[in-house]
This record gives sequence, C-alpha cells and structure tokens, in this order.
Amino acid sequence: MHHPLRNKLSILALLLALALTSLSISLMIGSVDIAPGELWPLLWQNDGGSHYRIIHELRLPRTVSAFAVGGVLALAGLLMQALLRNPLADPYILGVSGGAAVAVLGAMLMGLPFAWQAPMAFGGALASILLLFGLAHSGNWNTTRLLLTGVVLAAGWSALISFVLSLSPPVQLPGMLFWLMGDLSDALNPALPVAVLVLGLVLALWLAPALNLAQLGTARAASLGVRIRRLHMFVYLLASLLTAAAVSIAGAIGFVGLIAPHMLRLASGSDHRILIPGAVLLGGSLLVLADTAARTLIAPMQLPVGVLTALLGVPMFLYLLNRGIAGKTA
Repeated sequence: MHHPLRNKLSILALLLALALTSLSISLMIGSVDIAPGELWPLLWQNDGGSHYRIIHELRLPRTVSAFAVGGVLALAGLLMQALLRNPLADPYILGVSGGAAVAVLGAMLMGLPFAWQAPMAFGGALASILLLFGLAHSGNWNTTRLLLTGVVLAAGWSALISFVLSLSPPVQLPGMLFWLMGDLSDALNPALPVAVLVLGLVLALWLAPALNLAQLGTARAASLGVRIRRLHMFVYLLASLLTAAAVSIAGAIGFVGLIAPHMLRLASGSDHRILIPGAVLLGGSLLVLADTAARTLIAPMQLPVGVLTALLGVPMFLYLLNRGIAGKTA
C-alpha cells in the first residue's frame, strides 16, 4: 500500500542528506584536501592550525553562501513556474536576472558603493518583471507568449549589458565579466544570502496553500477564496527580491531555477508544501557542487560557476522545449 505523504517526506530526507553531503564535499576538497574524519572536529574545535583557518575563513563562508544563493534561485524559479503554470519559467530565461545584472553593472560603472548593489538589483529585477508582464498582456495572453516575450527581453538586457561593458574602464572589465558569468569567490559573508533564503522560505511556505489552489486555474482558485491578483503581485515582488539578492551576491547564475524545481516536481508531484523546501535543498546542493567543481577543475585557476550551471541547464531547457512542454500547463 502506497503512502503519498510518507513518500514525499522520504524525498525531503534524501534531499537533506544530499545537501549535507554536498556541503561536506565542498569543505573537504580544494587546494588542500581534508580527510572526512578531520572535518567534523575542525568545524567545532580551533586547533590553531592552517586547516582550521582554511575551513573557517575561506571554504565555510563560500560554501554556505553558495548553498543559500542556489536555494534562493531555485525558490524564485519555483514561484515563477507555479504562477505561470509552466515548467520553463526561470529568472534567467525570462530576463529577470538580466534586468538585475544591468542595474548592478550600471552601479559599478558609476562607482557607487557596494551597498547600492542589492537595492539596484531589486529595482532592475522588478522593472524587468513589470515590463515582461506588461508586454505579454498587451496582446492575447498565454504562457507561451510570456515565455517568448521573456526570451526576447533577456536578449535586450544582454545587449544593454554589452553596451555598459563597452563604456567601462579597462581596469574594471575583468572583474565585471567574471562577476557577470557567476562568481562566488567574493561571497565570504553568508549573512545576507542566508537571511534572504530564510525570509523567502517562510513567505513561500505561507503562500503554499494558495499556490496549490492556483494550479486548478484562475476561475476555480478565485471561487475557492484565493485573491488571484494579490497573489500574483506578492509572488512578483517575492521573486524579484530573491532574484535581486542572488544576482547582487553572485552575478547572473542561470538555470538553477529551472533544473531544481523541474527535477523535484517529477519526483514528488505538485504539492508546494513539499516542493518549496525540496527546491531549496536541491538548488542549494546543485550550486554547492557546481561551485566546488568551478574552483577545483582547473585549479589554481577558477571557472565562473555560471558556466557550469549553463552547461547543465541548456540541455535540460532544450529537452523540455523538445517535449512541447512550453505550451502546456504544469
């Protein structure tokens, strides 16, 4: 006899184990490898050695930041997919990350302090979402039209990014380009991404019952008491905040918000009470593993982590598109 709830909780337990495993691998692997038996004592006991400093000053802050950013991106993608009832929705594909990136690069070009990056990214992400839905609603509304509008909008932001880069001083270009492709090498203060992840997770879980009802269709959900317009606006704002935080911390990392929610939906169904925490765990694990590979594959050089996530995400996107899933509802 099958027990759906027990099966879903088992999936969450497996994802938690995956998250702990990915975090451990990231802490152990690097220019100096640390044995599994040595890792746990180093996390709690300061022996004054170099391994302790490597863990606590370099790897642990970056690993926690990578997990939080991955969880944030997966959560933003899940919210967009739930709202649009389309598994191809993703902050990167719909141009939301591009809007945030243009705003942050503009702040860099103007020489604004680092503290301006987060609010500029939020403004760029929100402007992109409003522009996206404004353009998509100007004609016959459907999710395929919105997806295509998002792809075109992303191309427009890419052109603006190239324009900003062409105006930038040569001394700034390497750092801007590396950040643009996704970079966690400077993400050594995990407090902000963790705070954003916790806030986003709490708000998304609060929305989970309404998101479940919204899957039944706008008219049916409204008849069951869901305030659709308010739900849409709240999700727009939350997705913008999550995307902006991720972009301001780590650059425009693509496809995490596409891969994690879709893989999880295939395994556990469409109950957002399970999908939301599951997407956070899976997205965080994927980005931690990708970042570990990015800093170790060609060490001592580092790859932009966004390159690796794109190498995984592009085939997934093409596979979903080939299945004709873009015009279907989730």
